[in-house]
Amino acid sequence: MKTDPRAQHNQDLYRRWRDARSGWDEEARKDIDFYLGNHFTSNESDELQARNQADVPMDRISPAVEKLKATLTSRPPTFTITPREDSDVKISNVWRTILGYVWDISVGDAHLKQAIHDYAISGLGYLYVYVDTEADFGRGDVKFTNVNPFRVYVPPSSRDRWFGDAESILLSTILTGEQVIALYPELNIDEDPETGESITPLIETISSYREEDYPSAQNKNSMQVHTPAETAYLDQYEYQKYQVIERYYKTKIPFYRVLDTGSGKEYVFNDVDIERYMEENAEIIENGVVQIIEVPQNRVKVCATLGEIVLYESVLNTDIYPIVPLPNIWTESPYPKSDVSRARPMQRLLNKVWSLALSHAQASAGLKLLVPLGSVEDLNQLEKDWANPNAVIEVDSSQGEPHFPAPQPLAAEFYRLIQQCEHYIDFIFGLPEMMHGFNEKAPETVRGTERMMALGQERPKSKLRDIEFSINRLGKVLYNYAKGHYTFQKMFRIAQPNNNLNEATINLYDDKTEPILDIAKDRYKLDQHDIRIEPGSTLPTSKWAELGVYLEAYQMGLVDRIEVLKKNPEIFDKEGILARMDEKQQMVQQIQGLEGQIKDLQGDLQTATRESINDRKRVEVEKTKTKLSEVVSDAKADRRVESNKMQNKVKLEAERLRREADRLGQALKA
Repeated sequence: MKTDPRAQHNQDLYRRWRDARSGWDEEARKDIDFYLGNHFTSNESDELQARNQADVPMDRISPAVEKLKATLTSRPPTFTITPREDSDVKISNVWRTILGYVWDISVGDAHLKQAIHDYAISGLGYLYVYVDTEADFGRGDVKFTNVNPFRVYVPPSSRDRWFGDAESILLSTILTGEQVIALYPELNIDEDPETGESITPLIETISSYREEDYPSAQNKNSMQVHTPAETAYLDQYEYQKYQVIERYYKTKIPFYRVLDTGSGKEYVFNDVDIERYMEENAEIIENGVVQIIEVPQNRVKVCATLGEIVLYESVLNTDIYPIVPLPNIWTESPYPKSDVSRARPMQRLLNKVWSLALSHAQASAGLKLLVPLGSVEDLNQLEKDWANPNAVIEVDSSQGEPHFPAPQPLAAEFYRLIQQCEHYIDFIFGLPEMMHGFNEKAPETVRGTERMMALGQERPKSKLRDIEFSINRLGKVLYNYAKGHYTFQKMFRIAQPNNNLNEATINLYDDKTEPILDIAKDRYKLDQHDIRIEPGSTLPTSKWAELGVYLEAYQMGLVDRIEVLKKNPEIFDKEGILARMDEKQQMVQQIQGLEGQIKDLQGDLQTATRESINDRKRVEVEKTKTKLSEVVSDAKADRRVESNKMQNKVKLEAERLRREADRLGQALKA
């Protein structure tokens, strides 16, 4: 089968750059061996055993790597989207949701942690952006993953930290025949679709690949660790393997800036959209109302090959390589060094000292008996008898008495050297011992501990700044990929830790007139927003330290209790509590309002009561006056009756006296 020139070019670049990187591969694999606990070569292990020394390492590198990873990936990074124009403010919030959605569906925390793992051990990690065409029921989703650094090949001439100046970047993928057919079923077609005649499947004409991208172990695999290189031949079944090479390179793509002088609007189109625009606006173009300027722009193009054939070619909507490196100790070349590589010499010294300490302990623990020459006839029998607790051993005392020599202790400087080696390895990784959780290294006060922890994070912060530059590039690539892919209506939904949902919808047309958040229209504008990472957003924070600061501020009256609640590390559902506190505050305000109304009503009631009392008093007075008038009237009536009675009595008495006088007068006469 004749090889496609593009496939041949990919293979040639792969071989050149693989050979150029062979030294780096060897050193990186040594670093991996040290992380995995395989610190000795086969020769070193044999020499130690020949001296009756244990080939057991005192591993300080692996805990340091894990602590560094935990420090740098304590929290997921926070993307900030800054609009270039005021009109883009609304959509910038949507982009924040979209990038969060991509990070969520990609399981970004895990992939970033693995990339930082490679960054710390081999000196170079990679994050790779792609479109999962099968996601979302075939509509596809933008995602990213980590890539093993041994699968990426960069020209040695590159001098940019993120390989932006590289002529090409190669991504190698080793697949079995079954995997190739599953990904590209058209390679296994054995019948001509037009004639129905039997044909040779294309996969049978492609040369297989028998190498591995992952280098073999440099040290003795004493820990029985299985890496891709060690597992390649565990299965006795002979798989056919194939190599897919994806070559990413930059090319100039024509774009067209369209200025409508009538409306003042400006558009950017690719070669396909400009034709459609010119057909729809032919009249105004002829009138000279529209100016069209061709502007070539950099875009990344990918050419994927399998053996001698080309699988596909496509232009990506990005001017940044989708393979984003995380270089550690920069050497102004594509071959950075790792923290493990700098710690290896000190780890070797630590292993040597540790092996001597074990050997001395073993020698000191075993009893040794010095027997004078000629005092024992049969030394072999003496050894047997010595193992018997009830043995009677006969010796010739004239030749001297057997005795035990006292073991000599190791010098204190020897153990101090072990501690110094451990300390220096931690120092290389920028991790003080206190950050490992050793309480004997911590200050006596909480505030002192917090200050020491803050100082201990200074060097990890420096590393984090380098990593954040890479994540910024990742965010820009995700942004560009999303603008090129999400041209259809889609809702992005992210579940927050408090079970709240953050939602955003793009390319949604309202009343079939104007679109709301039309990403499709602006997909060719690469500079619409600035993508940044909040500095230090992935570093761990001491919640207790923050709580202490806020408590002090609360006591000084600078913040309220709600802000203190937000900083309490033991309360999870802070938003729920705040919502309930809000409701409680509203109820308190309502109660206070009702209490005010009650006070007003109580005042009104008191006034009404006073008025009522006065009214009652006036009624009583009137009643009293009436009663008094009635009494006076009755008294007057009684007086009139009594007066009449007295008058009658007086009259009667006067009449009686008159009659008595008449009688007496008559008697006198008589």
